[in-house]
Amino acid sequence: MKAAVVPAVNAKWEVKQWDTPKAGPNEVVIKIHASGFCYTDVHLTHGLIPLQFPRILGHEPVGEIVEIGPGVTSRKVGDRVGVGWVQKGCGRCEWCLRGKKELCQSAISTGIGLHGGHAEYMLAYADAAVPIPEALSYEQAAPIFCAGYTVWSGLRLADPKPHERVAVVGIGGLGHLALQYSKASGFETIAVTQSKDKEKMIRELGADEVVENGEQLMAAGGADVLLATSNSWAATAEAAKGMRPDGRIILMGVGHEPLNYTPELMFRRVRLIGSMQNGVEYLYEALDYAAKGKVKVVAETYKLDDIGKAYDRVAEGKVRFRAVIMMN
Repeated sequence: MKAAVVPAVNAKWEVKQWDTPKAGPNEVVIKIHASGFCYTDVHLTHGLIPLQFPRILGHEPVGEIVEIGPGVTSRKVGDRVGVGWVQKGCGRCEWCLRGKKELCQSAISTGIGLHGGHAEYMLAYADAAVPIPEALSYEQAAPIFCAGYTVWSGLRLADPKPHERVAVVGIGGLGHLALQYSKASGFETIAVTQSKDKEKMIRELGADEVVENGEQLMAAGGADVLLATSNSWAATAEAAKGMRPDGRIILMGVGHEPLNYTPELMFRRVRLIGSMQNGVEYLYEALDYAAKGKVKVVAETYKLDDIGKAYDRVAEGKVRFRAVIMMN
């Protein structure tokens, strides 16, 4: 098969021939139709998590099952499926026994414990292959398996109440979806961005207000929930100046600088909460919203042979808003 391979840490990606996987017990082989390109792929290339190279990355893969291994009863050949970030826990630790495999310290993840989806075929655990609604295209489905899943999980973790206001800082690959999920749930939603060229599109995606910083956010009434999807924690700290008392800041973007939690936030009893993909039920809901047309991924598409161009645009922050690799 053809695959995009990272030969070593910080190395240039190569599109080359790779052995097509075979399904073992409780595994399936998926013929990939689309694979979302996440900024985490850039982090992994730079060695954010120690990996064994060469490595096929990509943790937003969707396609159809073409082979099932021994013991697989819940999936069948021809199923349209996608695979999320965490595929399997150890099954023995406290967090696995609590049904929270995403917190398992020995979890097997797509593109880390197993090769990822930037290839024509991919191996996955059968239970990790989640059916895709028939109404949802592969192109739209792929980014939901990381970006959509992540921000919807974060919104659910924040547990906003009726009449509370939600703000989103970082209107990019995650943020443009966070904004839509918030609006689809019925919340007044404010976008925090300094990108003036995005404002028209942001309003079309459903933002009730567009502000530049925390001071303007507070002047507009403040926020009870701040969905922080930016890779800049400095931007998150600035937006946090607009938090109302008892507010919740949900961190989903990975910043490289320290996050400044001020006395003012403490006196307002503002909580700082880290979040990722918090349970498979939220993936089901995230996919369902997209299948019903209430959330739409804005994506640039690339052929597998052009994945180097996709990498450069994602790394340079030029993609608006997600990059998706299409296999055919």
